[in-house]
Amino acid sequence: MDTLTRIRAFIDVVEAEGFSAAARKTGRSKALLSKYVRELEDELGALLLNRTTRQFSLTEAGHTYYRTASDILKEIDNLADLVRESNQQLKGRLRVSVPRTFVDADVGQSLIDFAKENPDLALEIAADDRFVDLIEEGFDVAVRVTKLEDSGMIARKISDFRTHICATREFIDQHQPLDHPNDLARVPFIIDTNNRSQNSIRFVNPDSSSFSVAINGPIEVNSPHATLRAAISGLGVALVPDFIGRKAIESGQLLTLFNDYTPTDRGIYAVYPHRRYLPAKVRIFVDYLHNWFRRHG
Repeated sequence: MDTLTRIRAFIDVVEAEGFSAAARKTGRSKALLSKYVRELEDELGALLLNRTTRQFSLTEAGHTYYRTASDILKEIDNLADLVRESNQQLKGRLRVSVPRTFVDADVGQSLIDFAKENPDLALEIAADDRFVDLIEEGFDVAVRVTKLEDSGMIARKISDFRTHICATREFIDQHQPLDHPNDLARVPFIIDTNNRSQNSIRFVNPDSSSFSVAINGPIEVNSPHATLRAAISGLGVALVPDFIGRKAIESGQLLTLFNDYTPTDRGIYAVYPHRRYLPAKVRIFVDYLHNWFRRHG
């Protein structure tokens, strides 16, 4: 029995959180999985799992071995994908982390279109507005709408992104003058709590220096869609992503304010762990999104 088979059995047991669950998941017997793990422990001369009738846990050596062995197996699998790749069909599973805002907006169609064009690839989409730990939580790639910062990950920009300060014409007329972003400090503002700086808005001067304006208002909500609806209802000024507010702005329901001061240093990025052999499914997924945004503007 080769070592890789024993390692895969060990990882299956850890990720299923038990021998019985791993047996159901892999189609192998509980006894066989137990045999493989025991042989691996004998080979290493170390106990990897604590086993009792009711509890299951990793030893300290097990934790260390699991993290490193998982990375090694991923590299082996990625190398195999690279060799087998025919640029025709993708197989397996692709785990993608995306902001809930992205999924719910029109641009979320990009994920559906990708799945439709690659029916043999199981696409697992986890919508979450927090920044997940890709390695720790087992994601292949993440879509992030952000100002790019050094994170130790590989990032590829798939589209430009901007936000708009907007309100209805009636609201703007009622709260004049609105000649400078500083004027926002005295008017009702609808606060999207997804923004990292919830109680202030960052702006950029023509000389590229930045400044912030404190805001407050009648509603705080962790949804740009609700923020948009509140702005259309005339409750206040809102900061909304372009792909959320574009239709309302183009139709004239909302007018934009202070466009010359709005930062343009954010984008939509595909982010993935640095690996020697990039999985074909990740590369093709990222290429697809990049081309999808180019086609759909």
